[in-house]
Amino acid sequence: MEIPAALTKMRKGAKLKQSCMAKLMGMTRSNIAKLETGRIQTKAEDLLKWCKITNNPEMLMVLYAAVDIATTSAPLITGFIKLGGLI
Repeated sequence: MEIPAALTKMRKGAKLKQSCMAKLMGMTRSNIAKLETGRIQTKAEDLLKWCKITNNPEMLMVLYAAVDIATTSAPLITGFIKLGGLI
């Protein structure tokens, strides 16, 4: 699934209008429309926030897993996950 289509699906699934999503994301409605149509690239931090607002943590993993790291120039989401105090 392409990220722009996934963003639209998540927003509509959460029953949010673009104007409401814009307020929650801290951006303009125009930028929401551009993200959903792929006219601007989605930053990792925006994708994380979008998934949180729309309550779609599983979609984040689906999108992340679908990235072909060999051919992408986009930055990947990186970091550590603390599991039961092991790290």
